[in-house]
Amino acid sequence: MAHEHSHATGGNEKALRWALLLTSVYLVAEVVGGLVSGSLALLSDAAHMFTDTVALAISLTAIWIGKRPADRRRTFGYYRFEILAAVLNAVLLFFVAIYVLYEAYRRISAPAEIQSTMMLLVAAGGLVVNLIGMRLLASGKDESLNVKGAYLEVWADMLGSIGVIVGAIVIRYTGWGWVDSVIAVAIGLWVLPRTWRLLRESLNVLLEGVPDEVDLPAVEGALLGSAGVASLHDLHVWALSSGKVSLSVHVVCTPETGDMAPLTQQLRAMLAERFDIHHSTVQVERVPCELAADTHGFGAAKA
Repeated sequence: MAHEHSHATGGNEKALRWALLLTSVYLVAEVVGGLVSGSLALLSDAAHMFTDTVALAISLTAIWIGKRPADRRRTFGYYRFEILAAVLNAVLLFFVAIYVLYEAYRRISAPAEIQSTMMLLVAAGGLVVNLIGMRLLASGKDESLNVKGAYLEVWADMLGSIGVIVGAIVIRYTGWGWVDSVIAVAIGLWVLPRTWRLLRESLNVLLEGVPDEVDLPAVEGALLGSAGVASLHDLHVWALSSGKVSLSVHVVCTPETGDMAPLTQQLRAMLAERFDIHHSTVQVERVPCELAADTHGFGAAKA
């Protein structure tokens, strides 16, 4: 599994590098185009592309840091940086959505004169760049919250580019400047729920909650249904980072159980096969540890 994760990480890193290069180059073109055309919509889209560039840089940095080996101070390594990057991306997306809504309100009260042809051409180029970036990141978005955050940034900017294109066409042929503001509001409202979902998933990892893909009652039932298991307690399931699920549990074996080592291996193999949990710590006990502690304490007091 480690070998497969290494390949996935390498693919994500390469995709992020290319996406970062494309967005950085076109960011400059979009800023220049916005200033020349006088289009606030285009400059707003450029601001969104700037957050794309920052998000991609953060995501790439998180992968580089995450590849550092574990040491005596950080025994789990640096994988959690990926989740911190996802949280930061989500926060950036929230600010961009709020900015878009503010810009929409401002333009209603103070519409600007726009060179719609320049606006259309630059936005069309931005759309192409965003589509390429989404294609590069699509394969890694379901296996990494970090890449998912970067993908959502590019995806949101792609919607912005479409909105600017539609606005440019409408303004060119009708002169209805208010359409630009309506499109901006629609983009902001479309992005916010997806941003909240990313933030919620990332915070769940930071809080060491049960990953969404893990059915905890099913895991508990499978452990209790295994031969040689009488009861269990202290069952914990969490994720260190995307796709890195861990489990720890105390299992009380049945009285007829002899050597407990085979039961430990049996349970760990079951967890890996049925639930794809490969990092598990199973402690097998003859009596629940709290009873053992009480007995030990009573014996010590009596002595």
